[in-house]
Amino acid sequence: MNKKFYLLLLFCVVCLAVCAQDYKQKNDIPYTTKTDGYAQERLKLDVYYPERVHDCPVVVWFHGGGLEAGNKEIPEKLKGKGIVVVGVNYRLLPKVTIRETLDDSAEAVAWVFRHIAEYGGDPNKIVVSGHSAGGYITMLLCLNKAWLGAYGVDADSVMMYVPFSGQAVTHYNVRKMQGLTPLQVTIDEFAPIYWVRKDCPPLVLICGDRELELFGRYDENQYLARMMKLVGHEQTYLYEIDGHGHGSMVEPSFHILEKHLNRMLGRKVDP
Repeated sequence: MNKKFYLLLLFCVVCLAVCAQDYKQKNDIPYTTKTDGYAQERLKLDVYYPERVHDCPVVVWFHGGGLEAGNKEIPEKLKGKGIVVVGVNYRLLPKVTIRETLDDSAEAVAWVFRHIAEYGGDPNKIVVSGHSAGGYITMLLCLNKAWLGAYGVDADSVMMYVPFSGQAVTHYNVRKMQGLTPLQVTIDEFAPIYWVRKDCPPLVLICGDRELELFGRYDENQYLARMMKLVGHEQTYLYEIDGHGHGSMVEPSFHILEKHLNRMLGRKVDP
């Protein structure tokens, strides 16, 4: 049996094993030590995981909704692929400030590091991702190490960050709380681009068509990618999904996430 045939056979066996797995989902797991009523109501997460499997890669998924709406979800495109998926809720503006929202998000990721092995996940293979507001949160957790550091987690211990259509400047609904409009752009401590650094894990930026995206979202990501390259971060990747707007870009983006995940795990990578 030649080596090429053996590797192909092994890959097929692994694929069949993944497809044959049974999956469970545990919902509404509290992850916070905060005691106020809104935190107790909101700060919960769902875990989707394959049974009787260990050391699986993990995707922590932050939902969109402009930081003002939305609920935790397990994306359909991540199901049935041998991945542990964690869908996170966080407190929403304007009931809380952006500081509290980001603190919630960091606390959720810290919970995943501490507990994901109980669900067959490998804490050394954690990917943080999310769409829109979730992408914005993903960017800030990656670039400003203080958020995760407050919970004893090194942001660089996350294997990869994959924001879908995240905002690289200060989020427009954060600016709304400051009395500004969505087109009055600011860059302050709540802008991911403020924190560009060369020593962080791979950062995979995915956006829809620049002519269809929300509030120039692609252009912000392109600028962030350029600044990351200029400071010396070699593993910043930027994708534009032609013909897709802010909402429709989500589904095809999971292929890009999965491609980068497989590459990092040393698996076969589809084009």
